[in-house]
Amino acid sequence: MKQVVQNYKSGELSVLDVPVPGCKPGGVLVRSAFSLISTGTELMKVSEAGMSMLGKARSRPDQVAKVVQSVAVNGLPATYRKVMGKLDSYTPLGYSLCGVVEQVGAGIDDVKVGDLVACAGNEHALHAEVNWVPRNLYVPVPDGLAPRHAAFGTVGSIALQGVRQGEPQLGEVALVIGLGLIGQLVVQLLAAAGVRVVGADPDPVRCELAERLGAVACGDPGSAAVENAVAELTGGHGVDQVYLAAGGGSNQPVELAARLARDRGRVVDIGKCRLDLPWNAYYEKELDVRFSRSYGPGRYDPEYELDGRDYPIGYVRWTERRNLACFLDLAARGRVDVEPLISRIADFEDAVETYRQLKDGELKAVAVLFRYPGEAGEAQAPAVAVPAVRRGTAAAPARPSRSPVRLAFVGAGNYATSMLLPHLARREGVELSAVVTTTALSAANAQRKFGFARATTDLDAVLGDASVDAVFVVTRHSSHAELTRRALLAGKTVFVEKPLALTEDELAGVLAAVEESGNDRLQVGFNRRFAPLLREAKARFGARTGPASLRYLVNAGRLQPGSWYLQQGTEGSRFAGEGGHFVDTASWLLGADPVSVYAVAPSGNEDLQIVLRYPDGSTATLSYVTAGAPGFPKETLDLVADGKVLKLDDFVRASVYGSKRWVSSRLPKARDKGQSAELASFVRAVRTGGPMPVPLESLVATTAATLAVQAALVGGAPVTLERSL
Repeated sequence: MKQVVQNYKSGELSVLDVPVPGCKPGGVLVRSAFSLISTGTELMKVSEAGMSMLGKARSRPDQVAKVVQSVAVNGLPATYRKVMGKLDSYTPLGYSLCGVVEQVGAGIDDVKVGDLVACAGNEHALHAEVNWVPRNLYVPVPDGLAPRHAAFGTVGSIALQGVRQGEPQLGEVALVIGLGLIGQLVVQLLAAAGVRVVGADPDPVRCELAERLGAVACGDPGSAAVENAVAELTGGHGVDQVYLAAGGGSNQPVELAARLARDRGRVVDIGKCRLDLPWNAYYEKELDVRFSRSYGPGRYDPEYELDGRDYPIGYVRWTERRNLACFLDLAARGRVDVEPLISRIADFEDAVETYRQLKDGELKAVAVLFRYPGEAGEAQAPAVAVPAVRRGTAAAPARPSRSPVRLAFVGAGNYATSMLLPHLARREGVELSAVVTTTALSAANAQRKFGFARATTDLDAVLGDASVDAVFVVTRHSSHAELTRRALLAGKTVFVEKPLALTEDELAGVLAAVEESGNDRLQVGFNRRFAPLLREAKARFGARTGPASLRYLVNAGRLQPGSWYLQQGTEGSRFAGEGGHFVDTASWLLGADPVSVYAVAPSGNEDLQIVLRYPDGSTATLSYVTAGAPGFPKETLDLVADGKVLKLDDFVRASVYGSKRWVSSRLPKARDKGQSAELASFVRAVRTGGPMPVPLESLVATTAATLAVQAALVGGAPVTLERSL
């Protein structure tokens, strides 16, 4: 299928061939009929992409701050790869469309194949021939509403939510500043609610359009016409509400709002405009400044948008989805008319030229629609006890020793593209055969940047391809165990990023696949044991004779709001997701697997104190904390035994104290946590058929110990890790 994309680094726009997204549970596949260009939000994004690197930095100081923090935690080289990888990627455009349901995912019963739906979301209602849309981001289109009008649903919801924030009442007077697409819709919604509206915009054509659609009077914000209209309609008191629907860097809108609002009036910010509030003016009138967050309650909440969990109507009357349905109903009943807003309907194949005309000012438009080909093609098929490791008798397929190692990736997110694929793409004797994702654009990005032979959403086809030697599972945590199980049963060597499993049942399922298939060719991405600095320190520490004491501090830091790591209901706890890294590192340093786990959470949140006990009496204390200073190193550890001490400072410096003292260089080339060496070891094992880098028994023991942490927290006592026979 085809999709409109932009390279944020170069600003280049293109219509790209990408795989059809898979139809996941909890949503539907929708073939687009019309999608709407937001001439405000989208053109701002397009213009920003065309800026220099300095210009981009100035426009997004919040992102610059994140980069600075990443440098402190991960080092400059890793941060540079991560940032440039994100910049030099295709990003999608679009967030409002109407189309026909082509496939229904599991758990969906409110629509069927062939239904017309309106869709929302800057990750799901894209300018693409086919989109996967979750339950709460689509609604059926009312009978009689034209598809091109239903494509306005998302921007209509944005306008409607802004109006709700203003709490208009019959007979009031409102001022709408900015008469672009959102402003025109706000004017109509207010007029439908019995509010008299004055509009302000420097474009006389837009002013005339707003008056035709219900405004009492409109004019240039710098002229006397707007002030005179407000004075006449309000008896000199000022308007009850002001809606800021303008964009740009001028502070004129908020100054005009203060001047024309009544005492204790309401000012609602809907657009993205400068907000340097003149303190005296806002203080003296005690103005109520409110923000309108996109389509309404549910926006930016992954449990609502992705998991389909609705808010009870008795507590949240107007959610994101209810706003979308309400706007479509108003349009279907003629209370809102979007037809006069349509400046052009362009064929989808002309998308790049249409954007160019909008950006260069050749096309003056309020709203532009893309019309998609009418012929609907076939959619592609979408693709604690420590368990004993029992291997069956079947053998993994042999491969010619001199042919390249052919790898397939399932998932191509940030970690895969910044920490794994850069090492593999330049490794001799490796061929990147296929990349499988559920979203089309991430697969296309990975194919372009790393040279995959093909990109697809069909996992079954890749698992059934005899030429693929090994499969990398680099998806969200909740899918790791099932994808690993399927790949093992297909006879593939598997590299799965941590964690291997989130529950004991998932772990048992993986081991059942090993036993059934006889295929034990598995590696989990516990990369720290491969870090060159730590390996050298361990070698210099040497063998030990007595028990050891290990102390490991993980200054994990707080997650950004909205991070999928916070979705504990589906993705498990944060420690279950990444704690295996630290358990594996401790076990490798101590040369054994733990026999018991004790854990407490002293602060009642994600901060954990974990004690692992080992067969020879050694102990490892893991402090996993989120409340530490962001500038402090993420990982520090000390190993003490036999009169010696090994100290590691965040993989940038190490030292060993004993009869002689050894200290590593203070200026390493980069913070190397072992990914490159781990991948080299894995590829070598695939090529030669030799042993896997880490024994399967160790991977299972580490996973079981990580899962036992939760059991220890609940039980308040140490959990013994008993090996099954």
